Amino acid sequence: MIIPEIYNTISIPLNNVILKGHLHIPENARGLVLFSHGSGSSRLSPRNNYVANVLQQSGLATLLFDLLTESEDEIYETRFNIDLLTQRLIEVTKWVQSQKETQGFSIGYFGASTGAASALRAAAFFKQDIKAIVSRGGRPDLALSEIPEVTAPTLFIVGGKDAAVLELNIKAYAKVACRRKLEIVPGASHLFEEEGKLEEVALLSATWFRKCFTTKKD
Repeated sequence: MIIPEIYNTISIPLNNVILKGHLHIPENARGLVLFSHGSGSSRLSPRNNYVANVLQQSGLATLLFDLLTESEDEIYETRFNIDLLTQRLIEVTKWVQSQKETQGFSIGYFGASTGAASALRAAAFFKQDIKAIVSRGGRPDLALSEIPEVTAPTLFIVGGKDAAVLELNIKAYAKVACRRKLEIVPGASHLFEEEGKLEEVALLSATWFRKCFTTKKD
């Protein structure tokens, strides 16, 4: 796997914490994708950075950021506090919407593993302000009560060998009221570690976001 160069390290000041992030905005970017990482992961996730690099090459801006501070991440239970992770994603989205460099972009979420649950919950909060969601090997079952409120077109990507998570995604898929699609990647396990499988995830994601982000920033 090629680890892409990281661009523009930024600090995101919230009410009581400062989160670290990596922001990259290609020229004439069509929209901005915020990454909601799985539990125990961060802005340095090699898989999400790989996907982000492919999105950037497709003309999409990306923001990878830490949902937790270093001290918070040391507490195992906090990593799985979906309520806290959702609130952080909501706060960072509001911050993005208020910044001169990023306001006006169509916004989408890319959620991996448990991060997909916080992405879906945040999308339910923002309604039409979120234009697209991609869930990679996600745990949408952790957001079942919020899923019917999601209006953003949602793409569920699951590995064909990830039987337990696939079953959870099928159940969640049935509850989505907006435009949605389920992509099963044959031969892929939960982390899409097999040759070419993560590339397939990235290309599916780029296509989905570009279709949903219909206009460029003014």
